[in-house]
Amino acid sequence: ACAVAQSIYLTSAEGHSGKSTIALGVLDALARGIERVGVFRAIARSTDEPDYVLQMLLDHTSHTLAYDECIGATYDQVRSDPDAALALIVRRYKAIEAQCDAVVILGSDYTDVGSPTELGFNARIAANLGATVLLVLGGRANQGQGEQLGTTTPRSPEAVRQITATALAELADERAALFAVVVNRADPECLSEIVDAARDSVISRFGHDHTIPVWAVPEDRFLVAPSMRGILRSVDGTLLKGDPELMTREALSVVVAGMSMVNVLPRLLESSVVVIAADRTEVLLATLLANASGTFPSISGIVLNGGFPLPAEIDRLIDGLGSNLPIISTELGTYDTAVRVMNTRGRLAADSQRRYDTALALFERHVDREQFSRDPQGGAGHRVAVGPGDQEVESLLGSPASRAGLLGAHGRATSRAPLR
Repeated sequence: ACAVAQSIYLTSAEGHSGKSTIALGVLDALARGIERVGVFRAIARSTDEPDYVLQMLLDHTSHTLAYDECIGATYDQVRSDPDAALALIVRRYKAIEAQCDAVVILGSDYTDVGSPTELGFNARIAANLGATVLLVLGGRANQGQGEQLGTTTPRSPEAVRQITATALAELADERAALFAVVVNRADPECLSEIVDAARDSVISRFGHDHTIPVWAVPEDRFLVAPSMRGILRSVDGTLLKGDPELMTREALSVVVAGMSMVNVLPRLLESSVVVIAADRTEVLLATLLANASGTFPSISGIVLNGGFPLPAEIDRLIDGLGSNLPIISTELGTYDTAVRVMNTRGRLAADSQRRYDTALALFERHVDREQFSRDPQGGAGHRVAVGPGDQEVESLLGSPASRAGLLGAHGRATSRAPLR
């Protein structure tokens, strides 16, 4: 049967699945019926650099928690000593759990190449924390590879079926209780087929009597596209001119203006970022005029590459136009600038209300939030059939005895394989 946990652990079989979007929706759904909902990042990339996903979620919680308290361990700690790292994660999580009625737990972000080993370690963490797993599967092929401005080709229903089966086997092997499966960034053209495919894999493992929800959330172009602020970071640039408030605009395409003015203008695209060599001032002026004219597509911003300073007369002319379009300057050459811009991915940052609202609307439309509004305690124990022919595992949620059995005699996890 499907277990409802006091806390929900979000993990994936690979990177770039859009787990933060789902986490935001889960946080919102839980907060509608539970007073104190916390957030916990089990494995963070670093303690030196802020985790923007964790910070974004903390900014949207009604229950105040200190950022440093909400991190379990770092990747370096996990690689160095996975047993000690897991014990540290459990200890820090229990401190957060004591302050909350429910906790949204974020798994690792797959900073390395995704592998079943990493999913297995996340599953082991969830089992030790007494949290049920919300499995987030990516609906895009070649996750994180060959993407252009955050987009890549969609996964077929058959491919979704296969990755679901693989992930469920790994979760079962680590005795993690499953709460639900959600395929994120799914092909909008075949959502029902994707849900059926993932559900087939769930049925194959749990049988027809299972009550585990399966959902699919479609890809939204504006959620995965990078903002101008993200592009600025990617090219190590500076904002030369324009309104800083417009840096949250998404770039849906790239126009490399390596040609004359008359040939650039017909190639301008709606919501594009235009890459222009800084010494091609006539192209720069024409692009600004086209954007202001109302007779050409409205662009998101301009990146001037090469690091050449604008002549004083051109600088004065641009100021006279009164354009608020963001203009970024970078020292990079045309090729490196274009590559970095194309490889920039969108992220759900705390300063983008549009992305925040879009993410919540998608979640509300495609995920049954009532599944999260039930009693988070879910009863004293839940039996989770880990698969046909496998032994059933009883998960006593929140039970010290259960956790002690998984952690071992000295509170150290019985892990088998470290992250690679």
